[in-house]
Amino acid sequence: MKVLLTGSTGYIGTRLLQVLVEKGHEVIALARVPESVFVPEKTQDQVRVIQGDLLKNLELPKDIDAAYYLVHSMSSNLNDFDTKDRKAAENFSEALGKTNCKQLIYLTGLISSHNLSKHLRSRLEVEKLLQAGTVPVTVFRAGIIIGSGSASFEIVRDLTEKLPIMVAPKWVRSCCQPLAVRDVLFYLSESLGNKECVGQTFDLGGPDILTYKEMLLGYAKIRGLLRWIIIVPFFTPKLSSYWLIFVTSTNYFLARTLVDSMKVNAVCSEHKIEKILRRKCLSYKEAVEKALDRIEENAVISSWRDAWISSGTDPKYHDYLKIPEHGSYKYKVTKSFEGDPDRLFKRIYAIGGIKGYYFMDWAWRFRGIIDRLIGGVGLRRGRTRRTTLKPGDTIDFWRVLQVDKKHRILKLYAEMKLPGEAWFEFQVHESSVDQTATFRPKGVWGRLYWWILYPIHLILFPGMLSKILKK
Repeated sequence: MKVLLTGSTGYIGTRLLQVLVEKGHEVIALARVPESVFVPEKTQDQVRVIQGDLLKNLELPKDIDAAYYLVHSMSSNLNDFDTKDRKAAENFSEALGKTNCKQLIYLTGLISSHNLSKHLRSRLEVEKLLQAGTVPVTVFRAGIIIGSGSASFEIVRDLTEKLPIMVAPKWVRSCCQPLAVRDVLFYLSESLGNKECVGQTFDLGGPDILTYKEMLLGYAKIRGLLRWIIIVPFFTPKLSSYWLIFVTSTNYFLARTLVDSMKVNAVCSEHKIEKILRRKCLSYKEAVEKALDRIEENAVISSWRDAWISSGTDPKYHDYLKIPEHGSYKYKVTKSFEGDPDRLFKRIYAIGGIKGYYFMDWAWRFRGIIDRLIGGVGLRRGRTRRTTLKPGDTIDFWRVLQVDKKHRILKLYAEMKLPGEAWFEFQVHESSVDQTATFRPKGVWGRLYWWILYPIHLILFPGMLSKILKK
C-alpha cells in the first residue's frame, strides 16, 4: 500500500515509518522540515519525504491508499495550542478528501472521563474534526506509552533515579493503563487496510492498571532502588509542572500538559480491539525492562527530545540554517592539525550528552542549570544516539541544523533562554579546523550578555578546540 505518514519526525512516527517499510509498504513522509526525517539507508527506495505545513494551505499526493495522523500542536503557548490543533486538523482533512485515501488512522490519548484537561479536550476535538471528513477514520485512544525515549517513561525514570524521597502531588494516586510502545506500533500497523477497523474507535491499554505512584515504585523495584513517596495536598498544577521541569528533562509546556492530564483516571472503557487484532501486550514491568535494555544497548530509535516541542519553540529550520552575517557578534577560532580530518570530525560529531564538551564541562553544566532555572531546556535532553546525528536532532540545549560528513560541517542552533539567538559551527578542512560562535543580540540586554561572557569565551572556545585536537 502507498501510505501517507504525518508526524514522521515524532516519537511514534519515526518508529512507525520503519515498521511500515519492513511490512513492504511505500511510505510518503510529510514534514515541515524534510531534512529531519530519519530514513534508514536500506529503506530509502520505499520512502519519499515531502515538505508540508499543516497550518498552511496543503496539497497531498492523490494516489495514496491510507494515511496516519500523528500530529499535535508544536506550540509552547498554553493559550493557543488548541487553536493550532484545530486548524491543522481542518486543513489536513480538507486536503485528504481530495485524494484517493480509503482509511485514516489517528492516534490520540486515552479518554475515560468527562472532566478532561485542555490538552485531551483538544485531542478529542481533533478526533471529531477528522471523523467529519470524507475519509473513514480508525481512532486509537492509547494510555501512557512506555518505551525508550518516550516522554512518560523518561519522566518516571528521571524522578525515580534522582529522588530517593519524593514529595509528590496527589495526582500520583490517579490510575492509568500503561502500554508498551511496541504494542502501540503493532496496532497502528496491523489495522492498516483491515476492514474491521475502518470507521471504528478503540481504547488501547496494557494488562496492568496502576496508579502513578505504583508506576514509580514499580520502576524502582526493577532497578533495585529503595524509594519513598510522600503525598502532599497543596501541589497546584503549576507547582507540579515546576517540580517536573526541575527534576526531569521535560519543558514547562509538556510538563503542564502531562500534569493536567494526570489529574483524572485514564483507563480503557472498552476492549473491542482484542477481538479483531489479538495481541498479548507486555506488562508494565516487561515494558520497562525492554526500554532499559534498549538504552543500555544504545539502540534508542527515537526520543521525544528530538521533536521540536522539546524546546517549546516552533521550528524555523530554514531561517536558522543561514547564519546571519550582519548585526551579529562572532568569535572564531582556527587551529591547524596533522592527521585524518574525518577522524577529527568524528570527535566533533560526538560532543554533548554523556561525552560532554571536552573542556570546562563544569561551565557548560552551570549554564545548563541557569537555563533550567529560568524555564529553558538545560542540558538534560542529552542526545538520543551517541554515534549518529541528523538535522533536527538535539544535543543538550542545541538543535542540529546541518550535518555534512562529506564537507565536514556541523551547525548547531541554541535553544536555551537567551537575549538573542546563538549558533555554534564547526568546519574541518584538510589541515585546519574552524570553530565559530555567532550571537545575534536582541536589544541592549543582548549586547550586555555577549560582552559579560566574552572573557569566558576567550578561555572556553580555544580550550575546547585544543582538547578536541589532542584527543
